[in-house]
Amino acid sequence: MATHVITGAGSGIGAAVAARLHARGDELVLLARNAARAKELADRYPGARTLVGDLAEPDRLSWAFSHQSLPDRVDTLLHIAGIVDLGPVGELTPKIWRAQLDVNLIAPAELTRHFLPQLRLTQGHVLFVNSGAGLAAHADWSAYAASKHGLKALADSLRHEEKPNGVRVTTVYPGRTTSPMQAKVHQQEGKEYDPSRWIDPESVATAVLTAIDLPRDAEITDLSVRPGR
Repeated sequence: MATHVITGAGSGIGAAVAARLHARGDELVLLARNAARAKELADRYPGARTLVGDLAEPDRLSWAFSHQSLPDRVDTLLHIAGIVDLGPVGELTPKIWRAQLDVNLIAPAELTRHFLPQLRLTQGHVLFVNSGAGLAAHADWSAYAASKHGLKALADSLRHEEKPNGVRVTTVYPGRTTSPMQAKVHQQEGKEYDPSRWIDPESVATAVLTAIDLPRDAEITDLSVRPGR
């Protein structure tokens, strides 16, 4: 029975992945931003463990974890949480830049640092849910795309570093996916949000599980998932 550490399990792709893994009986360790959120996740996924740590404050994750028990075994670390704020370069403030870089890039790097010892022991798997914006940047997407381009670089470097230790690294690049984040994007773009036009989170979850369940003789390094409608 595998043990999975998951960020972003509260909604969207993260919730779909957590539900699938929970349903098949795997062990879940779910990161929550605060105690109230941790209780919500524990109630939703009976038997799951929770860790409290705010991705918006990556400098404090070490302190937060020092007051909790980290799992002894980790088979997969699934980085799925993320935030987005759109706007032209001429209007984005340092606060907006830092917020997206902290949650989307620095926090995943810090979490990976904390769990690498366990992942090396299991020859485990680190999976980053990135974005199409991690491959191409468009107008008004500079800060978010920069954070996701950086996340690609983090994954690529980690893959080379940890290959001798048997740790696999995958990046999944979903296109627009039905989620509260996508609703926010449409609001910022001034567009009507029609969830039926975009990828179902369950479809991305299928891609994620395919990558982590792949036999050890192969590795999916990069996987793009695009709307099919």
